[in-house]
Amino acid sequence: MKIPKRLQPLVEDGLVDEVIHQLMSGKEATVYVVRCGAEIRCAKVYKEANKRSFKKATQYQEGRKVRNSRRARAMGKGSKFGRSEQEQTWQTAEVDALYRLANAGVRVPEPYGCIDGVLLMELITDADGDVAPRLGDVEMSAEQALEDHAIVMQYITRMLCAGLVHGDLSEFNVLVDAAGPVIIDLPQAVDAAANNHAERMLTRDVNKITSYYALYASKLQGSQYAKEIWALYENGELHPDVELTGLFEENEAAADVDTVLQEIKAAWEEEQARLLRINGDEIPV
Repeated sequence: MKIPKRLQPLVEDGLVDEVIHQLMSGKEATVYVVRCGAEIRCAKVYKEANKRSFKKATQYQEGRKVRNSRRARAMGKGSKFGRSEQEQTWQTAEVDALYRLANAGVRVPEPYGCIDGVLLMELITDADGDVAPRLGDVEMSAEQALEDHAIVMQYITRMLCAGLVHGDLSEFNVLVDAAGPVIIDLPQAVDAAANNHAERMLTRDVNKITSYYALYASKLQGSQYAKEIWALYENGELHPDVELTGLFEENEAAADVDTVLQEIKAAWEEEQARLLRINGDEIPV
């Protein structure tokens, strides 16, 4: 096929020997199957900010650290240089997340580098060597659905233990090869501790994936994995190999506001009396 303009520099530099075909075009990138020497890989070409249809991107960028203070100031001001740096940060975020998650025991494509807005990475294939299907295109038994759901929940848990939330996880962001689920599409991954939307995003990720697997395994309907995972995280009890149950008991004990206010008032009056005694004054009756 004709070499796309964005891939031409990689071909000229010898990083890509052949562009075989376009694999897909999504809301933030177009992916091509390419040959690099003897290996078949994929090249993810990120779309420019004004051509991306990723909604509310600023929510995902909240809390991302920028090491260079000059760049951080420029990004905050929204200057031309700042917008360029913000775009580069968006693109390199996926590479950083891929390395981070692979080290945390999450199955993700192996990255080979990001050059001028093009991410070269492993092409996930099925047992026949063809491109692995997305989860949404896979039929499965109830038993397989329960098994794979447990694996994805473990991956989400390990992501959180590594400080990340996917932020856009669904049956369209998971590939399935002979060994099971593989998590993909991570440019919007958020810092769990620094992003105020992290809990909401994790809840959405977990519920979307669980709802899909529940189409094949009704046992998953009504489960509370998102609440269980986040509660363990907040309590400092989450670890990479934690055994999840999908059960979570809400604390329905409502606070007695009047009693609390009375206790606060009594404590205030006691403190005022103590201060008056210290000053040698009489306590008013």
